[in-house]
Amino acid sequence: MVFKVAVAGASGYVGAELLRLIANHPQLELGAVTANSNAGARLGDIHPHLRKYADRVLEPTNAEVLAGHDIVFLGLPHGTSAEVAAMLSDDCLVLDCGADFRLEDSEAWENFYGTAHAGTWSYGMPELTLASGGKQRGKLRGVRRIAVPGCNVTAITLALAPGFTAGLFDPRDVVSVLSVGTSGAGRSSKVELSHAEIHGSAKAYGVGGVHRHTPEIEQNLSKAAGDQVQVSFTPVLVPMSRGILAVNTVKTNYRFSLEALAEAYRDAYADEYFVEVLGDTQPMTASVLGSNSVQIALEYDQHAGRVVVTCAIDNLVKGTAGAAIQSMNLALGIPETTGLEINGVAP
Repeated sequence: MVFKVAVAGASGYVGAELLRLIANHPQLELGAVTANSNAGARLGDIHPHLRKYADRVLEPTNAEVLAGHDIVFLGLPHGTSAEVAAMLSDDCLVLDCGADFRLEDSEAWENFYGTAHAGTWSYGMPELTLASGGKQRGKLRGVRRIAVPGCNVTAITLALAPGFTAGLFDPRDVVSVLSVGTSGAGRSSKVELSHAEIHGSAKAYGVGGVHRHTPEIEQNLSKAAGDQVQVSFTPVLVPMSRGILAVNTVKTNYRFSLEALAEAYRDAYADEYFVEVLGDTQPMTASVLGSNSVQIALEYDQHAGRVVVTCAIDNLVKGTAGAAIQSMNLALGIPETTGLEINGVAP
């Protein structure tokens, strides 16, 4: 079966990655591509590498344009997806790559985003281990509304969730520092640096527990732990265009042993196509570039009594667009890896 798909916000970084993956998916046919300020522009003038769709013209993002599609991806700025989603029929599968429907706690949303909470959709992270049993994958089959996780959130959650589910980590002492490529801050980000400023330099942002991904990270890890988890999270903008390297350190508890740690991650990820737990090597962003893959490495700092879990992802693929396609596959009953077997550097 072939599904007709629309991409709202197709002129952005996420929109471009969605289009690249759609072009490689055997069961997707591209319908409308929309934008706001770029409406009327030729797609090939904005994303020259997408030659298959070069002659498509970006249309306005409205109900009339998006109607009649089986699937709609929303690659829109935070706080704008809810209004567009309300236009779409209940039968349409809608995947929001923004933050509007990720959080369950309306107070947390209002504190970090400053607007009214739009609600909560099914959460699109299939590999997330749950203290209640199983994984998030089981909650995605057959749904029609999916909130795609944040990119930083994905790197931290997949790195730490198995240890929390196994009861090996102290939920009150988690520190995550992420090196993030410039596309991770978004095309219209407030983290505005010229090429001269970012080249050969690095800059922390969202410092002091104010980054908007913080409540989402804590929500996920709390579900994995079955207890409230508190995280200190700091992203650092580094001079690469894409990719995230997350360095997570967490205090152990009385249940911890090296054998239990290895077993927890083996049990969680041995059968996961996209997650690789490395042996004696450390993850590299170059190794996952353009793919839906995750690389994780485990080390134990005996002196500090902390586990160090490093994780590399491509923020635009596994961090957003790839997660959206993977979750879409599950919702539609398509084999989960379909259209995502590609690896290597993106065009």
